[in-house]
Amino acid sequence: MILGDDLIVYTDGSSYSSPRRGGIGIRFLLADAFGEEVTKDIEVVGYKGATNNQMELQACITALKEALELEELNDVSRILVHTDSMYIVDNYKNAMWKWPQAKWRTRHGRPVENAAQWKELVKYIRKTQKIVEFKWVKGHSKDKHNKAVDKSAKKSAKDLLGQPLTNVGVRRKLTSESVDINSVKMLGQRISIRIVTAEFLKVQKINRYKYEVISKKSPYYKKMDIIFSYEILKEGHSYYVRFNKESKNPTIVKVFREITS
Repeated sequence: MILGDDLIVYTDGSSYSSPRRGGIGIRFLLADAFGEEVTKDIEVVGYKGATNNQMELQACITALKEALELEELNDVSRILVHTDSMYIVDNYKNAMWKWPQAKWRTRHGRPVENAAQWKELVKYIRKTQKIVEFKWVKGHSKDKHNKAVDKSAKKSAKDLLGQPLTNVGVRRKLTSESVDINSVKMLGQRISIRIVTAEFLKVQKINRYKYEVISKKSPYYKKMDIIFSYEILKEGHSYYVRFNKESKNPTIVKVFREITS
């Protein structure tokens, strides 16, 4: 039985580093034969190499998949998903309407992160044939259901892991600094960089690179940032390149040569 007029769902995603891994937690609130609240928790294996935002997305995707299997789905007109991720709440309508029209790029032309997962989420929203809304709930609050899915997500991340959601090539960084988005200004400069991670974004058909600056005379020496390119570069390799002049859509516009040590 359904508790009230909506199908109530709680989701959470969790991510750990060293090694990078993630998990998800899902809980449905239903009712027993006497109309009393009962919970149905979904146990899911974790994922290798996952970020927190990817896990928050995957939790919502999996929850909607599971909802399609519930007989109770026929008794509601709305699915209300509670999440402590503002990333989900702020962007799910963009994923449904704005981003597909813009070929999964922001208004500045930058590729939308996790576009393949956003597309999958939209697919399952539409498959339910219900109104689906995502409601923010404060993380680590007194809400017992939020606490429960947080615990499940952490357990999922620490237990048996499945395959990664995306294929990312990774090499150990040389700098002691962490990634700082937009810390390297796009000035059309020629610069030497070393690729730390490489990922092909299949939706936008472009490569996403995490890189470190190795030009010792650059004011950005040892900085780490994110950049995009249609050129195929290898993680752990260094290149002499030219950047564009759009800091909101950082792109390598030319690769001059690979730098060999």
